[in-house]
Amino acid sequence: MDRQQAWELVCQYTASDSLRKHMLAVECAMRAYARRYAADEETWGIVGLLHDFDYERWPNPPDHPLQGAAILAQQGYPDHVIYAIKSHADYLTDCPRVSQLDKALYACDELAGFVTAVAKVRPEGIHGMKASSVKKKFKQKSFAAAVRREDIVQGAADLGVELDEHIQFVIDAMTPHADALDLNTGAGG
Repeated sequence: MDRQQAWELVCQYTASDSLRKHMLAVECAMRAYARRYAADEETWGIVGLLHDFDYERWPNPPDHPLQGAAILAQQGYPDHVIYAIKSHADYLTDCPRVSQLDKALYACDELAGFVTAVAKVRPEGIHGMKASSVKKKFKQKSFAAAVRREDIVQGAADLGVELDEHIQFVIDAMTPHADALDLNTGAGG
């Protein structure tokens, strides 16, 4: 597996800059968790990077992620990578999250999107963001309404990490990449 080839696949199937940045944000979080758990950082990063590469073309379940899984299989990606990507979809009941890799992807996916949304409304962007800022926005149901808060809570629980710690961990993983994620400044910044 090669990160550059994975990025080229993302670019081939995804035109949306915001969706590409979401996948990059999840990659950042996954790489950080790989380091924390002494796992293979390249594999975990590529799983995060590729998890939604098929979403723009096939947004409806179960096409997403099954269309992408078929493409990855054709390109020779390992079964455990494909399985982890399939397991982030709750509606695929034959793909329960079993491994730490599966659980980390699920835990990071929605949260990375929510952290991005919070950063976009802060003048300083992601810089100096704390878990408490994110949790405050959690309660505002109209804010980033498409993000399923229960998935974020369940993801942290399944990963075995306290929610506030998980939120801060993902913020801290994304912050050094603020330039690439376009999170240096938000509203009014």
